[in-house]
Amino acid sequence: MKKIILKVSLSFTVSLASVPVFAGGFALNEQSISGMGTGFAGRSSSAEDASTVYGNPAGMSRLKREQVSVGAATLLAKSDISHTRSTFGGEQDGNMVPVTTVPMGYYVKPIDEHWAFGVGFYVPFGLITDYGSGFAGRYYANKSEVTTLTFQPTVSYAFNDKVSIGFGPTINRISGELSAMVPNAFSPGTNDGKVKSTGDDTAYGFNAGILVQATERTRLGMTYHSMVSYHLDAKTKLTNGTFSLLGLSGQSYDASLDVDLPESVDLSVTHQVTEGWTLYLGSTWTRWSRFKELTAQTTGLPAILRNSLGTVTEAENWHDTWAHAVGTSYQLNKQWVLRSGFSVDQSPTNNTNRGPRIPTGDRSVVSLGVGWTPADYITVDFAYSYLWEESVKVNQVSTTRGTYSSRYKNSANGFGSSVTYRF
Repeated sequence: MKKIILKVSLSFTVSLASVPVFAGGFALNEQSISGMGTGFAGRSSSAEDASTVYGNPAGMSRLKREQVSVGAATLLAKSDISHTRSTFGGEQDGNMVPVTTVPMGYYVKPIDEHWAFGVGFYVPFGLITDYGSGFAGRYYANKSEVTTLTFQPTVSYAFNDKVSIGFGPTINRISGELSAMVPNAFSPGTNDGKVKSTGDDTAYGFNAGILVQATERTRLGMTYHSMVSYHLDAKTKLTNGTFSLLGLSGQSYDASLDVDLPESVDLSVTHQVTEGWTLYLGSTWTRWSRFKELTAQTTGLPAILRNSLGTVTEAENWHDTWAHAVGTSYQLNKQWVLRSGFSVDQSPTNNTNRGPRIPTGDRSVVSLGVGWTPADYITVDFAYSYLWEESVKVNQVSTTRGTYSSRYKNSANGFGSSVTYRF
């Protein structure tokens, strides 16, 4: 009986430790409020403010004045969960995502006619879901809270007024707190145990880009965001339920997991149609196919279990994705610019391996934005976006955790604001 319980809990350890990777399936776009207004179309070719440090570091060459941009986006998400079936019963919880705020900040300083320097702070990936202990799928997911924070020092070089390049190493910090309930081996569905994992790591990558002024009215941009490889050191704690009866409640085990957040390439075009109208187009490819499976190594186990449970693997089978966006802006006058955009984004998950931690499908997003420049040294940007996803099915089956299946339909509202100050 003890071996069965430990096997259940340690298989949870893999799931929990792997959630930071799954957070990539929730890759965040909110690194620029001006870009949010156009649905992030033209992200690597617009270079409208200091947030180009992320969008395309080569774009710093277009900023002729020293400037600082700071902002935040607030996300309100909702899931419509229906057609739920669970071996052990429980609640359908469509409000499992709390209100979340994503910060960002950038600084750019032109050095001479060729060189510029900048730094950026932003959140490229994130996930937070909290179903509660009574959730019907509690043995597969309870709480997931994972954050990545990136700091990026950057330089750009303009060969001439047509072509510039940029490069910046990234220092990336990932941390998470994740939990799941564990069925009572003696009385499934009652007096559940709990597994809680916490882990973190710091890893390095880089962003690089090129910007080309192809014609007087058209700019082309390409940005490469590198893969970032993490080695997570985690602690997994067992509490309550059968763990108490077996004398395991309060016990912790060391675990580790090597994961890669995938590289991506953004291609975009910015075209000034008239004096007032500008058109933005963009596509982003992300190499999610790296996630075929995840393997966790666990230490500190009793000797009799080391061979069977020291290494646990779970299949993921994600696939590469494309996101496409189109946007426009209209310069109403010297003080006001209006923005709009529409984008579509593929989900990397599949119907076989999709779980309740990342129950995401292909998404569509509409965006609106406005920029206000009351004086030449300051601009205030506002943006709103509405996201909806296709309906997807989650179907989990386990001999120890029972069956959980549901249909999810997710949506979200996003509100963003930023201030850019020029010296």
